Amino acid sequence: MASLGKPNPVDVHVGSRVRMRRTLLGISQEKLGQALGLTFQQVQKYERGANRIGASRLFDLSRILEVPVNFFFEDMAEEVQEQSPGRLFEKEQEPEAYQIPDDPMNRRETLELVRAYYRIADPESRRRLFDLMRSIANAFDGEDPE
Repeated sequence: MASLGKPNPVDVHVGSRVRMRRTLLGISQEKLGQALGLTFQQVQKYERGANRIGASRLFDLSRILEVPVNFFFEDMAEEVQEQSPGRLFEKEQEPEAYQIPDDPMNRRETLELVRAYYRIADPESRRRLFDLMRSIANAFDGEDPE
């Protein structure tokens, strides 16, 4: 767990992703601050992880920097993830109401598949892919695919 007074590694990671994207777009801290209604010093604190970025601010950053919100969490090392305060709860210790069943809709693979599907611009191609996937799935009904 991170020491008191030091930025949480998750906040540092998110801040570094903000800095990376801002730099790639050629936006200064001052310009980003103006777009957010903040000073450039506040942007510096975000980028260093000294201040946590709230959900609404992260949403604003994603729009200004033209990336999805999950961009800020991509490529996060496992050891950084382990230092998130929420990781103090182990799944076995969570009350049953907080446990998420093994629902395919909660899997990253499902979300990526849906995102990829909707990136297909041609509606006819998208429909044909949908029909193909459904026919493959129907072929496995009653069979163990593994």
